[in-house]
Amino acid sequence: MEGVDKVRDARFHGKNVLGIFAKEPLSGQVKTRFCPPLSPAEAADLYTVSLRESVARLSAGAWRTVIFYAGARDYFVRAFPGVDLLAQQGADLGTRMGNALSGLLAAGARAAVLSGTDSPDLPLSHVQAAFTVLGEQEVVVAPAQDGGYVLIGESRHYPELFMDIPWSTPQVLALTRKRAREAGIGLQELAPWEDLDDLAALRALLKRSPASATAHYLQTHFAHIL
Repeated sequence: MEGVDKVRDARFHGKNVLGIFAKEPLSGQVKTRFCPPLSPAEAADLYTVSLRESVARLSAGAWRTVIFYAGARDYFVRAFPGVDLLAQQGADLGTRMGNALSGLLAAGARAAVLSGTDSPDLPLSHVQAAFTVLGEQEVVVAPAQDGGYVLIGESRHYPELFMDIPWSTPQVLALTRKRAREAGIGLQELAPWEDLDDLAALRALLKRSPASATAHYLQTHFAHIL
């Protein structure tokens, strides 16, 4: 299976590259924190909509886009024809993220940014701002309201920012800041954004971006719980 450490071609050399971390939307394996009130199948359907909107939106920017996928490659080939695909590599999220960023930078990317699929209305201006920052700084993050971040980018790789982090907890960003400060790493923060990690975040999306595809799906299918 192709992994980011095998990338040694011109796709990313000299370019700003955005990596989107994504899972195959299998029932019981995605958005499980929404179960209940959603069933596992409903949660997977919601994730599918958010995934598709995220890829469509973020692929429209002035950068190279690659999906770092977990699950069956065939699913992503069918769902996102023409988008570069690389398998996530590593036993935990931090290792996978570190491998993705280090691989892109080793392949010659000018700067590399990672985002997920839990912020389907993330403005392109946020991503462009991240690449602008990386022209001068080494690391950039966009904080999330839950204590994590919705994107992180590097112009030079620092493994310590991804090791032994308690992922999916409110301590993620605070510990990232601490590690950067202690190591003398130049880290700049963008304006915060929100990801979809609970019902309150879904309600916030409906108010913030009612025209988004994910918001429309929520209104159509889950208005009774929102």
